[in-house]
Amino acid sequence: MPFEPIKKIVSPVILLQTENIDTDRIIPARFLKSVDSSGFGKNLFHDWRYKPDGSPNPDFILNQPGKQGKILLTGKNFGCGSSREHAAWALCQYGFRVIISSGFADIFKNNALNNGLLPIEVDEVQHTLLTQSCLSFPDEPWTIDLASQSITYHQSADPIAFDINPFRKECLMSGSDLVDYLAGLKKKIIEYESNH
Repeated sequence: MPFEPIKKIVSPVILLQTENIDTDRIIPARFLKSVDSSGFGKNLFHDWRYKPDGSPNPDFILNQPGKQGKILLTGKNFGCGSSREHAAWALCQYGFRVIISSGFADIFKNNALNNGLLPIEVDEVQHTLLTQSCLSFPDEPWTIDLASQSITYHQSADPIAFDINPFRKECLMSGSDLVDYLAGLKKKIIEYESNH
């Protein structure tokens, strides 16, 4: 399924300082009844965003005035738990395009990349620097430049470089998932087969 390409994201950052956020916390299992991949953004972090009576929880970061952005900075081991792809769908449909953490569950990381969501893994020292900057300058936008693989988070700080698989980078920058990429090779595959 094609998605909007990621080349450069400039956005305020949402800081969610919780570790071990599992996929059931990202999108609770009771909301997984849909037969397609739409409509999950409204239930992202549902049990944190809403009180038992359904009203918004004013203490949760996403419900606070001005707290909107495309970049989520969160604690380590993000996306652990069950392997539901719905977690990546919910994050994307809410509006996030980049998740920064000091560690991701492998299946979540792959699901994110397959659905147009950039998971950036940084080490603990870098994570601390980013968190401190976010706390000190909460409204300052960051720049995530996928082409140069860098995070610019404060004008006086050096950008932080991040790693990404070259093939995954190409897919994100072109807005193509794995199926789209293979479909784009159809002509080359036909040519190869006709010559062998």
